[in-house]
Amino acid sequence: MEAIKKHLNVRFEIKGIEREDIWDYPLEAIREAVINALIHRDYLSLADIQIKIYDNKIWFFNPGKLPEEITIEMLKQDHGAIPRNRHIAYVFFLAGLIEKWGSGTKRMVELCREAGLPEPEFKEEGGFVVEFYKDIYTEEYLAKLGLNERQIKAVMYVKEKGRITNKEYQEINKVSKKTASRDFEELVKKDVLKKVGITGKGTYYSLKDL
Repeated sequence: MEAIKKHLNVRFEIKGIEREDIWDYPLEAIREAVINALIHRDYLSLADIQIKIYDNKIWFFNPGKLPEEITIEMLKQDHGAIPRNRHIAYVFFLAGLIEKWGSGTKRMVELCREAGLPEPEFKEEGGFVVEFYKDIYTEEYLAKLGLNERQIKAVMYVKEKGRITNKEYQEINKVSKKTASRDFEELVKKDVLKKVGITGKGTYYSLKDL
């Protein structure tokens, strides 16, 4: 963790009489990703665990694919634990580094949401990949894009909740469905939000992949 922290930025906020360190990414989420890679790595593979830090994201690669019983979609919710290396997992559990079996990836998502960051991306690309993204969606940045107050408020809502529907947009901004749809169209064109679904109640908007 110390090696990773050397390449991350940190700012300070004073809350009451105490100083709080605010890192680019929640350190606990980064720790979960490191532990996940060690526990689920395929140690028969010649490939190494890799960590790459970019200007806008941090990338983890683990040469160990998901078990057939686990899908990418399941990782953001409670799911069964099928550790590839049970003895290593048990050592981490005894050391207090694992709180609950099968909760690591869900915890990463929750920690990023709490920090106002985009959800981490989980992928299978020759192994298992986790990508954490920085928070570029500050109110100042969004204002520079030319977004109005309603749109900025909606993006802040998505950062907290993970998604927003047309109905929710209408409710938080006290506007008509037509206005909400027009605002969403602009947010999609400016690559801030992406539309999930075609039409109807199942349609929602989430942050565009960085």
